[in-house]
Amino acid sequence: MTGALDLFRLDGCVALVTGGDKGLGQGIAVALAQAGADVAVVSRSGDASGTLDAVAAAGRRGIALTADLSNVALVEGIVTETTARLGRIDILVNNAGIIRRAPATDYEWNDWRVVLDVDLDAVWGLCRAAGRAMIAQGRGKIINIASVLSFQGGIRVPAYTAAKHAVAGLTKALANEWASLGVNVNAIAPGYMVTDNTQALRDDPERSRQILERIPAGRWGVPGDLAGAAIFLASPASDYVHGHVLVVDGGWLAR
Repeated sequence: MTGALDLFRLDGCVALVTGGDKGLGQGIAVALAQAGADVAVVSRSGDASGTLDAVAAAGRRGIALTADLSNVALVEGIVTETTARLGRIDILVNNAGIIRRAPATDYEWNDWRVVLDVDLDAVWGLCRAAGRAMIAQGRGKIINIASVLSFQGGIRVPAYTAAKHAVAGLTKALANEWASLGVNVNAIAPGYMVTDNTQALRDDPERSRQILERIPAGRWGVPGDLAGAAIFLASPASDYVHGHVLVVDGGWLAR
């Protein structure tokens, strides 16, 4: 008889995590390994040694893949290489993302384009490639990293906000198509987390104060705060969860 905690095990699974060399992606990659998954870590630099060391410490296999996700021509090859080197793909975590801040009237077209390339187009391309493989094997879990700005407008981040709204919509659209084929597509929407993308906000005393005052939990989130949500959505525990955007924000949206 299977125990309740066994529903959260990922033994025998292979996970692909983009932006897994640091920050939220690293935290998720390590959590999945600790739950039993082998992990392919995608980064622009290809240096994911810190993550791979933690994966190995969990007794799992890990590989590093190098890719510039702003180049959509490289996207499908990431899934192909993962399956070639680790045998299959059971879990995809679309975590990699960038942000460019400027007033909308001054926002550069190049900044708009590169944010959409990485934060939306690469997500779509990886979902499509991984979805094909998962449908063929009759099972898979896709976790897109959305944002509280999937629900709000934000300030001075029009491209990021547009991309994250689209990620939430794409998650639901794919869930509608693939749920009956054994593939779960869901998303996690982090709140204000300690990452490179929020460094400018945390360095601004006034903006940081405003943000903290609105978070009921009274602190910025850290990568470990996403571990439980990621394991849940990657595991059999969420087999009947489709098209959901799970908010992990310290209560930000409730305020």
